[in-house]
Amino acid sequence: MTLETMEPTPTWDPDAHETVVDRFSALRNRMTVRIWGADWCPDCRNQLPDFAAALEAAGVPDDRIETYPVDRDKDGELVEEYDVEFIPTIVIEIDGGVVARFVESGERSAAEELADQLTAAVESLEPWD
Repeated sequence: MTLETMEPTPTWDPDAHETVVDRFSALRNRMTVRIWGADWCPDCRNQLPDFAAALEAAGVPDDRIETYPVDRDKDGELVEEYDVEFIPTIVIEIDGGVVARFVESGERSAAEELADQLTAAVESLEPWD
């Protein structure tokens, strides 16, 4: 099962979100993005298409993006392991550790929130090889 809500918004403007694109782009081959959501969920329909557009603009490879559809009871793959209670939940891992997390909704978009968390986390990461 796939998430239709992960179809990138065609009108999302990467130039208007340069910082987001730059941060995701810099880490695109080092991060794993895990996304729990559902096509029936209003918050997912609101957040995920723009987030998918940001990942696409940054050139994040498809094999670095894992999507996990959940049902109305929030049952789905790895839900318990990642403590998913609300959707969308987006987790970004680098070197096997969680460095950023977005849950359900916020004052800003998922892409903006996660880019800011990545900026803070990058300072503590080991240098690139």
